[in-house]
Amino acid sequence: MAWKTLDDMDFAGKRALVRVDINVPVEKGEVTDTTRIERIVQTVHDIQDKGGQVILMAHFGRPKGKVVPEMSLEIIAPTVADILGVPVTWANSDFADAVAEMEDDEVLLLENLRFNPGEESNDMGFAKRLASLGDIYVNDAFSAAHRAHASTEAIAHLLPSCAGRLMAEELGALEKALGDPERPVVAVVGGAKVSTKLDLLGNLVGKVDHLVIGGGMANTFLAAQGISVGKSLCEHDLADTARDILAKADAAGCEIILPRDIVVARQFAPGAENETLAQDACPEDAMILDAGPATVAYIGEVFEAAKTLVWNGPLGAFEIFPFDAATNAAALKAAELSKAGRLISVAGGGDTVAALNQAGAAADFTYISTAGGAFLEWMEGKTLPGVAALG
Repeated sequence: MAWKTLDDMDFAGKRALVRVDINVPVEKGEVTDTTRIERIVQTVHDIQDKGGQVILMAHFGRPKGKVVPEMSLEIIAPTVADILGVPVTWANSDFADAVAEMEDDEVLLLENLRFNPGEESNDMGFAKRLASLGDIYVNDAFSAAHRAHASTEAIAHLLPSCAGRLMAEELGALEKALGDPERPVVAVVGGAKVSTKLDLLGNLVGKVDHLVIGGGMANTFLAAQGISVGKSLCEHDLADTARDILAKADAAGCEIILPRDIVVARQFAPGAENETLAQDACPEDAMILDAGPATVAYIGEVFEAAKTLVWNGPLGAFEIFPFDAATNAAALKAAELSKAGRLISVAGGGDTVAALNQAGAAADFTYISTAGGAFLEWMEGKTLPGVAALG
Protein backbone atom coordinates (compact mmCIF):
# COMPACT_ATOMS: atom_id res chain seq x y z
CA MET A 1 0.00 0.00 0.00
CA ALA A 2 1.42 3.41 -0.95
CA TRP A 3 0.57 6.65 0.76
CA LYS A 4 2.38 9.95 1.16
CA THR A 5 3.59 11.21 4.52
CA LEU A 6 4.36 14.68 5.89
CA ASP A 7 7.87 14.33 4.45
CA ASP A 8 6.45 14.24 0.90
CA MET A 9 4.63 17.57 1.22
CA ASP A 10 5.71 21.23 1.10
CA PHE A 11 3.91 23.00 3.93
CA ALA A 12 5.76 26.34 3.72
CA GLY A 13 3.17 29.12 3.68
CA LYS A 14 0.35 26.56 3.36
CA ARG A 15 -2.67 25.75 5.50
CA ALA A 16 -2.95 22.09 6.49
CA LEU A 17 -6.36 20.61 7.22
CA VAL A 18 -5.55 17.86 9.70
CA ARG A 19 -8.19 15.23 10.54
CA VAL A 20 -7.52 13.98 14.05
CA ASP A 21 -9.29 11.78 16.58
CA ILE A 22 -9.51 13.65 19.86
CA ASN A 23 -12.78 12.03 20.89
CA VAL A 24 -11.67 11.88 24.52
CA PRO A 25 -13.60 11.06 27.70
CA VAL A 26 -14.87 14.11 29.59
CA GLU A 27 -16.40 14.23 33.07
CA LYS A 28 -17.77 17.45 34.60
CA GLY A 29 -16.10 19.49 31.89
CA GLU A 30 -12.67 17.95 32.45
CA VAL A 31 -10.79 15.63 30.07
CA THR A 32 -10.07 12.43 32.01
CA ASP A 33 -7.75 10.73 29.50
CA THR A 34 -5.53 12.84 27.23
CA THR A 35 -3.87 9.95 25.35
CA ARG A 36 -5.50 10.71 21.99
CA ILE A 37 -4.56 14.38 22.20
CA GLU A 38 -0.97 13.53 23.12
CA ARG A 39 -0.67 11.32 20.03
CA ILE A 40 -1.32 14.21 17.59
CA VAL A 41 1.44 16.43 18.99
CA GLN A 42 4.18 15.28 16.62
CA THR A 43 2.07 15.83 13.50
CA VAL A 44 1.04 19.35 14.55
CA HIS A 45 4.56 20.38 15.52
CA ASP A 46 6.14 18.91 12.38
CA ILE A 47 3.75 20.83 10.12
CA GLN A 48 4.43 24.04 12.00
CA ASP A 49 8.19 23.42 11.84
CA LYS A 50 7.83 23.09 8.07
CA GLY A 51 6.19 26.52 7.92
CA GLY A 52 2.58 25.43 7.73
CA GLN A 53 -0.53 26.51 9.62
CA VAL A 54 -2.62 23.82 11.26
CA ILE A 55 -6.42 23.56 11.16
CA LEU A 56 -7.68 20.62 13.21
CA MET A 57 -10.85 18.78 12.19
CA ALA A 58 -12.43 16.27 14.56
CA HIS A 59 -15.62 14.73 15.90
CA PHE A 60 -16.79 14.41 19.48
CA GLY A 61 -19.46 11.95 20.54
CA ARG A 62 -22.47 11.04 18.39
CA PRO A 63 -24.59 14.17 17.85
CA LYS A 64 -26.04 12.66 14.63
CA GLY A 65 -26.03 15.81 12.54
CA LYS A 66 -27.44 18.11 15.19
CA VAL A 67 -25.86 20.74 17.42
CA VAL A 68 -25.53 19.26 20.91
CA PRO A 69 -23.86 21.81 23.24
CA GLU A 70 -22.35 19.20 25.57
CA MET A 71 -20.58 17.66 22.54
CA SER A 72 -18.93 20.92 21.50
CA LEU A 73 -15.18 20.78 20.97
CA GLU A 74 -14.98 24.11 22.80
CA ILE A 75 -14.98 21.97 25.97
CA ILE A 76 -11.65 20.34 25.15
CA ALA A 77 -9.92 23.24 23.32
CA PRO A 78 -8.05 24.40 26.48
CA THR A 79 -6.69 20.88 27.05
CA VAL A 80 -5.58 20.66 23.40
CA ALA A 81 -3.75 23.99 23.82
CA ASP A 82 -2.05 22.82 27.02
CA ILE A 83 -0.80 19.60 25.45
CA LEU A 84 0.27 21.14 22.13
CA GLY A 85 1.94 24.06 23.92
CA VAL A 86 0.63 26.56 21.36
CA PRO A 87 -2.41 28.86 21.22
CA VAL A 88 -5.55 27.02 20.08
CA THR A 89 -8.57 28.93 18.80
CA TRP A 90 -11.94 27.20 18.64
CA ALA A 91 -14.01 28.06 15.56
CA ASN A 92 -17.76 27.69 15.98
CA SER A 93 -19.51 27.92 12.62
CA ASP A 94 -17.82 30.76 10.72
CA PHE A 95 -14.91 28.59 9.66
CA ALA A 96 -13.79 30.77 6.74
CA ASP A 97 -13.62 33.93 8.87
CA ALA A 98 -11.68 32.13 11.58
CA VAL A 99 -9.18 30.81 9.05
CA ALA A 100 -8.69 34.28 7.56
CA GLU A 101 -7.85 35.66 11.00
CA MET A 102 -5.36 32.93 11.98
CA GLU A 103 -2.00 33.95 13.40
CA ASP A 104 1.06 32.06 12.19
CA ASP A 105 1.73 30.21 15.44
CA GLU A 106 -1.83 29.39 16.43
CA VAL A 107 -3.81 26.23 15.78
CA LEU A 108 -7.43 26.44 14.74
CA LEU A 109 -9.83 23.79 16.06
CA LEU A 110 -13.04 23.54 14.03
CA GLU A 111 -16.30 22.76 15.80
CA ASN A 112 -17.47 19.14 15.98
CA LEU A 113 -17.81 18.02 12.36
CA ARG A 114 -20.68 15.70 13.22
CA PHE A 115 -22.89 18.69 14.05
CA ASN A 116 -23.26 18.86 10.26
CA PRO A 117 -25.26 15.96 8.73
CA GLY A 118 -22.98 16.17 5.68
CA GLU A 119 -20.08 14.73 7.66
CA GLU A 120 -21.42 11.23 8.25
CA SER A 121 -23.23 11.10 4.89
CA ASN A 122 -19.89 11.78 3.13
CA ASP A 123 -21.50 14.76 1.42
CA MET A 124 -19.27 16.21 -1.28
CA GLY A 125 -20.72 19.68 -0.73
CA PHE A 126 -19.62 19.67 2.91
CA ALA A 127 -16.25 18.21 1.92
CA LYS A 128 -15.76 21.07 -0.58
CA ARG A 129 -16.59 23.60 2.13
CA LEU A 130 -13.92 22.05 4.34
CA ALA A 131 -11.41 21.77 1.50
CA SER A 132 -11.78 25.48 0.71
CA LEU A 133 -10.24 26.27 4.08
CA GLY A 134 -6.83 24.73 3.35
CA ASP A 135 -4.18 23.76 0.82
CA ILE A 136 -3.17 20.27 1.98
CA TYR A 137 -5.19 17.50 3.64
CA VAL A 138 -3.56 15.38 6.36
CA ASN A 139 -5.34 12.37 7.82
CA ASP A 140 -3.97 11.51 11.25
CA ALA A 141 -7.07 9.65 12.47
CA PHE A 142 -6.64 5.96 11.72
CA SER A 143 -9.34 5.22 14.30
CA ALA A 144 -11.88 6.98 12.05
CA ALA A 145 -10.47 5.58 8.79
CA HIS A 146 -13.07 2.81 8.56
CA ARG A 147 -15.76 5.46 8.10
CA ALA A 148 -16.43 6.97 4.66
CA HIS A 149 -17.15 10.46 5.99
CA ALA A 150 -16.67 13.87 4.40
CA SER A 151 -13.57 14.60 6.50
CA THR A 152 -12.00 11.16 6.03
CA GLU A 153 -12.86 10.14 2.47
CA ALA A 154 -14.43 12.79 0.21
CA ILE A 155 -12.01 15.57 1.14
CA ALA A 156 -8.99 13.42 0.27
CA HIS A 157 -10.04 13.59 -3.37
CA LEU A 158 -10.15 17.40 -3.33
CA LEU A 159 -6.70 18.36 -2.01
CA PRO A 160 -3.13 17.02 -2.09
CA SER A 161 -3.31 14.42 0.69
CA CYS A 162 -1.02 12.51 3.02
CA ALA A 163 -0.93 10.54 6.26
CA GLY A 164 0.06 12.25 9.49
CA ARG A 165 2.72 10.81 11.80
CA LEU A 166 0.26 8.78 13.89
CA MET A 167 -1.55 7.40 10.84
CA ALA A 168 1.74 6.49 9.15
CA GLU A 169 3.01 4.83 12.32
CA GLU A 170 -0.19 2.84 12.66
CA LEU A 171 -0.22 1.73 9.03
CA GLY A 172 3.45 0.77 9.20
CA ALA A 173 2.88 -1.34 12.29
CA LEU A 174 -0.12 -3.08 10.76
CA GLU A 175 1.75 -3.80 7.54
CA LYS A 176 4.49 -5.50 9.58
CA ALA A 177 1.92 -7.53 11.46
CA LEU A 178 -0.23 -8.94 8.67
CA GLY A 179 0.71 -7.31 5.37
CA ASP A 180 4.21 -8.72 5.01
CA PRO A 181 5.01 -10.29 8.37
CA GLU A 182 7.97 -12.23 9.63
CA ARG A 183 6.87 -15.82 10.22
CA PRO A 184 5.73 -17.71 12.16
CA VAL A 185 2.74 -15.45 12.84
CA VAL A 186 0.41 -16.03 15.79
CA ALA A 187 -2.89 -14.25 16.40
CA VAL A 188 -4.75 -14.08 19.70
CA VAL A 189 -8.48 -13.49 19.34
CA GLY A 190 -10.67 -13.38 22.42
CA GLY A 191 -13.99 -11.97 23.48
CA ALA A 192 -17.47 -13.01 24.36
CA LYS A 193 -19.03 -14.03 21.07
CA VAL A 194 -17.93 -15.74 17.87
CA SER A 195 -20.78 -13.96 16.05
CA THR A 196 -19.05 -10.59 16.38
CA LYS A 197 -15.76 -11.86 14.96
CA LEU A 198 -16.69 -14.25 12.16
CA ASP A 199 -15.09 -12.09 9.44
CA LEU A 200 -11.98 -11.72 11.58
CA LEU A 201 -11.55 -15.44 12.16
CA GLY A 202 -12.28 -16.22 8.52
CA ASN A 203 -9.55 -13.82 7.38
CA LEU A 204 -6.95 -14.86 9.94
CA VAL A 205 -7.00 -18.62 9.33
CA GLY A 206 -5.60 -17.96 5.87
CA LYS A 207 -2.91 -15.55 7.07
CA VAL A 208 -1.47 -16.80 10.35
CA ASP A 209 0.32 -19.95 11.43
CA HIS A 210 -1.30 -20.21 14.87
CA LEU A 211 -4.65 -18.82 16.04
CA VAL A 212 -5.31 -18.69 19.78
CA ILE A 213 -9.02 -18.44 20.56
CA GLY A 214 -10.00 -17.37 24.06
CA GLY A 215 -12.82 -16.01 26.17
CA GLY A 216 -16.43 -16.99 25.60
CA MET A 217 -15.59 -17.59 21.93
CA ALA A 218 -13.50 -20.61 22.88
CA ASN A 219 -16.50 -22.22 24.57
CA THR A 220 -18.41 -22.18 21.29
CA PHE A 221 -15.55 -24.02 19.57
CA LEU A 222 -15.27 -26.55 22.39
CA ALA A 223 -19.01 -27.22 22.29
CA ALA A 224 -18.87 -27.59 18.49
CA GLN A 225 -16.44 -30.47 19.06
CA GLY A 226 -18.86 -32.20 21.41
CA ILE A 227 -17.24 -31.02 24.64
CA SER A 228 -19.64 -30.03 27.42
CA VAL A 229 -19.25 -26.42 28.59
CA GLY A 230 -21.86 -26.49 31.35
CA LYS A 231 -23.48 -23.10 31.95
CA SER A 232 -20.71 -21.20 30.17
CA LEU A 233 -21.37 -18.38 27.77
CA CYS A 234 -21.66 -20.23 24.47
CA GLU A 235 -23.32 -19.74 21.08
CA HIS A 236 -24.52 -23.27 20.50
CA ASP A 237 -26.34 -22.18 17.34
CA LEU A 238 -22.97 -21.41 15.74
CA ALA A 239 -21.61 -24.93 16.08
CA ASP A 240 -21.64 -25.53 12.32
CA THR A 241 -19.90 -22.20 11.73
CA ALA A 242 -17.23 -23.06 14.29
CA ARG A 243 -16.63 -26.46 12.67
CA ASP A 244 -16.36 -24.74 9.28
CA ILE A 245 -13.69 -22.37 10.63
CA LEU A 246 -11.80 -25.31 12.13
CA ALA A 247 -11.91 -27.12 8.77
CA LYS A 248 -10.68 -24.01 6.89
CA ALA A 249 -7.85 -23.59 9.36
CA ASP A 250 -6.84 -27.22 8.94
CA ALA A 251 -6.84 -26.87 5.16
CA ALA A 252 -4.72 -23.70 5.40
CA GLY A 253 -2.21 -25.25 7.79
CA CYS A 254 -3.22 -22.91 10.61
CA GLU A 255 -3.16 -24.39 14.12
CA ILE A 256 -6.21 -23.43 16.17
CA ILE A 257 -5.31 -23.27 19.86
CA LEU A 258 -8.21 -23.72 22.28
CA PRO A 259 -8.05 -24.09 26.08
CA ARG A 260 -6.32 -27.35 27.02
CA ASP A 261 -7.42 -26.91 30.61
CA ILE A 262 -10.11 -24.66 32.04
CA VAL A 263 -10.81 -22.58 35.13
CA VAL A 264 -14.43 -22.97 36.22
CA ALA A 265 -16.66 -21.41 38.86
CA ARG A 266 -20.30 -21.47 39.87
CA GLN A 267 -20.41 -17.69 40.33
CA PHE A 268 -19.33 -14.89 38.06
CA ALA A 269 -17.96 -12.72 40.84
CA PRO A 270 -14.60 -11.43 42.12
CA GLY A 271 -12.78 -14.04 44.17
CA ALA A 272 -15.38 -16.71 43.40
CA GLU A 273 -14.45 -20.23 44.45
CA ASN A 274 -12.94 -21.91 41.38
CA GLU A 275 -11.04 -24.95 40.20
CA THR A 276 -8.82 -25.89 37.29
CA LEU A 277 -10.00 -28.92 35.32
CA ALA A 278 -9.29 -30.79 32.11
CA GLN A 279 -10.74 -29.34 28.92
CA ASP A 280 -13.61 -31.85 28.89
CA ALA A 281 -14.43 -31.89 32.61
CA CYS A 282 -16.64 -28.83 33.07
CA PRO A 283 -19.45 -29.66 35.53
CA GLU A 284 -22.96 -29.05 34.25
CA ASP A 285 -23.59 -26.37 36.89
CA ALA A 286 -20.33 -24.46 36.32
CA MET A 287 -19.03 -21.82 33.93
CA ILE A 288 -15.67 -21.69 32.14
CA LEU A 289 -14.23 -18.26 33.00
CA ASP A 290 -10.56 -18.59 32.04
CA ALA A 291 -7.97 -20.80 30.42
CA GLY A 292 -5.80 -22.87 32.75
CA PRO A 293 -2.02 -22.92 33.35
CA ALA A 294 -1.35 -25.76 30.90
CA THR A 295 -2.96 -23.69 28.15
CA VAL A 296 -0.92 -20.64 29.11
CA ALA A 297 2.28 -22.72 29.10
CA TYR A 298 1.58 -23.95 25.58
CA ILE A 299 0.72 -20.44 24.35
CA GLY A 300 4.04 -19.31 25.80
CA GLU A 301 5.85 -22.00 23.77
CA VAL A 302 4.08 -20.81 20.61
CA PHE A 303 5.06 -17.20 21.37
CA GLU A 304 8.68 -18.30 21.92
CA ALA A 305 8.84 -19.75 18.40
CA ALA A 306 6.90 -16.92 16.73
CA LYS A 307 8.24 -13.78 15.05
CA THR A 308 5.00 -11.81 14.83
CA LEU A 309 1.97 -11.52 17.12
CA VAL A 310 -1.38 -9.82 16.51
CA TRP A 311 -3.66 -9.58 19.54
CA ASN A 312 -7.36 -8.70 19.79
CA GLY A 313 -9.36 -9.66 22.87
CA PRO A 314 -8.74 -11.29 26.26
CA LEU A 315 -8.37 -15.00 27.03
CA GLY A 316 -10.85 -15.00 29.92
CA ALA A 317 -13.06 -12.80 32.09
CA PHE A 318 -10.08 -10.49 32.67
CA GLU A 319 -12.13 -7.81 34.43
CA ILE A 320 -12.61 -10.08 37.46
CA PHE A 321 -9.89 -11.59 39.65
CA PRO A 322 -8.80 -14.40 39.50
CA PHE A 323 -10.11 -14.94 35.96
CA ASP A 324 -7.54 -12.53 34.56
CA ALA A 325 -4.68 -14.98 35.13
CA ALA A 326 -4.38 -16.43 31.61
CA THR A 327 -4.63 -13.04 29.90
CA ASN A 328 -2.07 -11.51 32.27
CA ALA A 329 0.42 -14.37 31.94
CA ALA A 330 0.21 -14.58 28.14
CA ALA A 331 0.43 -10.79 27.81
CA LEU A 332 3.50 -10.58 30.03
CA LYS A 333 5.17 -13.36 28.03
CA ALA A 334 4.52 -11.48 24.79
CA ALA A 335 5.82 -8.27 26.37
CA GLU A 336 9.00 -10.00 27.57
CA LEU A 337 9.74 -11.38 24.09
CA SER A 338 8.93 -8.04 22.45
CA LYS A 339 11.21 -6.12 24.81
CA ALA A 340 14.01 -8.57 24.01
CA GLY A 341 13.54 -7.87 20.28
CA ARG A 342 12.43 -11.43 19.54
CA LEU A 343 8.79 -10.68 18.70
CA ILE A 344 6.91 -7.99 16.78
CA SER A 345 3.68 -7.56 18.74
CA VAL A 346 0.74 -5.45 17.62
CA ALA A 347 -2.46 -5.19 19.64
CA GLY A 348 -5.68 -3.23 19.41
CA GLY A 349 -9.30 -2.98 20.42
CA GLY A 350 -10.85 -1.46 23.56
CA ASP A 351 -10.90 -4.55 25.78
CA THR A 352 -7.47 -5.54 24.51
CA VAL A 353 -5.81 -2.27 25.48
CA ALA A 354 -7.51 -2.36 28.89
CA ALA A 355 -6.41 -5.97 29.46
CA LEU A 356 -2.79 -5.32 28.45
CA ASN A 357 -2.63 -2.22 30.62
CA GLN A 358 -4.08 -4.14 33.55
CA ALA A 359 -1.45 -6.84 33.06
CA GLY A 360 1.32 -4.25 32.98
CA ALA A 361 2.35 -5.49 29.56
CA ALA A 362 1.25 -2.72 27.18
CA ALA A 363 4.41 -0.60 27.42
CA ASP A 364 6.60 -3.39 26.03
CA PHE A 365 4.38 -4.35 23.07
CA THR A 366 5.79 -3.18 19.73
CA TYR A 367 2.65 -1.23 18.94
CA ILE A 368 -0.67 -0.65 20.67
CA SER A 369 -3.44 0.69 18.46
CA THR A 370 -5.98 3.01 20.08
CA ALA A 371 -8.35 2.37 17.16
CA GLY A 372 -11.28 0.09 17.91
CA GLY A 373 -13.47 -0.53 14.89
CA ALA A 374 -10.79 0.45 12.38
CA PHE A 375 -8.29 -1.98 13.88
CA LEU A 376 -10.85 -4.78 13.83
CA GLU A 377 -11.89 -4.10 10.21
CA TRP A 378 -8.23 -4.01 9.15
CA MET A 379 -7.71 -7.41 10.84
CA GLU A 380 -10.78 -8.65 8.96
CA GLY A 381 -9.03 -7.77 5.70
CA LYS A 382 -11.49 -5.02 4.78
CA THR A 383 -10.60 -1.91 2.82
CA LEU A 384 -10.66 1.19 5.04
CA PRO A 385 -12.11 4.13 3.06
CA GLY A 386 -10.00 6.74 4.85
CA VAL A 387 -6.80 4.85 4.03
CA ALA A 388 -7.75 3.94 0.46
CA ALA A 389 -8.49 7.61 -0.29
CA LEU A 390 -4.87 8.51 0.52
CA GLY A 391 -3.50 6.06 -2.06
